[in-house]
Amino acid sequence: MIESDTIKLLRECDSGIKMGTASIDEVLPYVKSDEFERLLTDCKDEHDTLKTEVQEMLKRYRDEGKNPNPMIKGMSWMKTNVMLGMKESDSTIADLMTDGCNMGVKSLNRYLNQYEAAEERAKDITKRLINLEEKLTVDIRKYL
Repeated sequence: MIESDTIKLLRECDSGIKMGTASIDEVLPYVKSDEFERLLTDCKDEHDTLKTEVQEMLKRYRDEGKNPNPMIKGMSWMKTNVMLGMKESDSTIADLMTDGCNMGVKSLNRYLNQYEAAEERAKDITKRLINLEEKLTVDIRKYL
C-alpha cells in the first residue's frame, strides 16, 4: 500500500509539474513586466527542481511518471489563447495563472488525502509543490 500510494502521488506531482511548466512557457512570451517575468521564471525553475526530485523517486520505483491529460492540456491551451487573443495583458496572464495554480492546489490536496499511505518524502514534495503554487498566486495578485 505504501509503495502503491507513493507511486500514484508522485505520478500526480509529475503531471502537475509538467502542466505548470508548460503553462508558464506558454504565457512568458506575452509578459510585459520584467518583475512578472522574473516571478514566473523563478517559479518555473523551482518546478524543475521538484521535477528532478520526483523523477529520482519514480526511478527508484521503476516508474516512468505521468504526462498531463491531453484533453485538459488542450483545453488549457485553448483558454489561454482565446483570452490572450481578446486582451493581451499582464492582467490576463495573472488571471490565467491564478486559475491554473488554484486548480493545481485543489487537485494536489485531493491526491494528498487520497494517497495518505504514501511515504513521507513524497508527501513533502507534494506539500512543497502546493506551497509553490500558492505563493505564485499571492506574488502575482498585483497584476490582476
